[in-house]
Amino acid sequence: MSFVMVDVESDGPIPGDYSMVCFGAVIVEPTLSKTFYGQLKPISEQWVPEALAVSGFSRDDVLGFEEPAMVMQAFADWITENSKGRPFFISDNNGFDWQFINWYFHHFLGNNPFGYTSSNLGSLYKGLVKDTFTNFKHLRKTAHTHHPVDDARGNAEALLLMKEQGLKISLK
Repeated sequence: MSFVMVDVESDGPIPGDYSMVCFGAVIVEPTLSKTFYGQLKPISEQWVPEALAVSGFSRDDVLGFEEPAMVMQAFADWITENSKGRPFFISDNNGFDWQFINWYFHHFLGNNPFGYTSSNLGSLYKGLVKDTFTNFKHLRKTAHTHHPVDDARGNAEALLLMKEQGLKISLK
């Protein structure tokens, strides 16, 4: 099983009504060298300026991005080429990131290579240290820049450190 750390930036709170602007993914393994980055053209006329601003792009910028179906197919192909065994989705905020990736895969490709499950990195850390009032973010080495590959990489670094701290996880 390959853990795929994912981070999403969007222009609003939910898929369908709003659009995924870009996302990044990293296969969680010691080198963290297998990465994916996609920028997607909006699927909706609706957008929240404050949400879009987090990504660093303007509305004019995103209107020039790639068609979502092409990006999602490229991501599915990347997952197939780079994961060993079943790919497993993990993110810092899987309630947010998962909803966009899952919706886009099903809407544009008819299925999701990750299946129907995901994991939340923060919850794993809380369980590892047995403290629901703590977070893992101090374990990141890569700065959290809101570029989704940077953010996914930092989260993958944290997961690798959690493994060193005793989290039982198979990272192949």
